[in-house]
Amino acid sequence: MSKNDRYVVKHPEGWAVKAGGAQRASSLHGTQKEAEAAAKQTVSKLGGGEVRIQGQDGRWRDSDTVAPGNDPHPPKDNKH
Repeated sequence: MSKNDRYVVKHPEGWAVKAGGAQRASSLHGTQKEAEAAAKQTVSKLGGGEVRIQGQDGRWRDSDTVAPGNDPHPPKDNKH
């Protein structure tokens, strides 16, 4: 886990962007899509890293490496 990594998680007020190990959310959003975009923008400004996205059921449904992060599986990650 890098200090630049961010997590999009379900929150009582919608969706939250959190840093790893943080108790409080960095930002709150009405939709998961807005939270994902904000997380990617934050990670990009910090110099790259990983954005992990939680599904409605609480399980991790996706992750995306934001440049210039180190993608551990570059040939297989064709979703983004």
